[in-house]
Amino acid sequence: MASQTVFSSEKNPRGIPKAPFVANVEEYLGGPDGEVEGTLKSFQDALAKYRYMDSNLAQRRQSLEEKIPDIKKTLDMVEYLQERREGKNKSSGDDEDGLEDDLDDDTPQKPLKTTFELNDTLFAEAELEETDTVYLWLGANVMLSYKIPAAVTLLKSKLEAAQTSLDNTVEDLEFLREQLTIMEVNTARVYNWDVKRRRERREREEALNGTKAIK
Repeated sequence: MASQTVFSSEKNPRGIPKAPFVANVEEYLGGPDGEVEGTLKSFQDALAKYRYMDSNLAQRRQSLEEKIPDIKKTLDMVEYLQERREGKNKSSGDDEDGLEDDLDDDTPQKPLKTTFELNDTLFAEAELEETDTVYLWLGANVMLSYKIPAAVTLLKSKLEAAQTSLDNTVEDLEFLREQLTIMEVNTARVYNWDVKRRRERREREEALNGTKAIK
């Protein structure tokens, strides 16, 4: 069976190969005298590959689970700035609604105050000026300016992509752990079959030697 591939041709949507379950060990090995060492080694190699993929995907999942809340918080803030700006523009455009409305519209909008992080334990207070531009970190120490509507669109697309990637990663991890279990069971089945075969051979040899001794 040394030439037979371990992985099945069937794959999951991201191309991770499925591990076939060895229902009949003797048939899988090619007969009662099938070679076991090469098969067990190929199983161990397959397990190592699955574990490597599992480790990488676990790291990706952790990264995405940290990244998605940050994107959501940034999107919430930019949407708030957009709503605040749109509300002010609407208010300033209602100058013909009568004296009462004019008095209401003359009420100045309170300046926006917020806190921003200087480091992990230190925050400072800031007063934000009215603006139609925000600056977004894109990674790799790169920051770009965007008009608020463009920033909202970009953040929504990034959030959707990150959530899709997280869903796929979780699905792949579940699939991988199922394949790991199958390969571990296959390894145990082949090993136990070989132990049983060795014992039966030894018993036959002992019985044959005993018969010869009696003669």
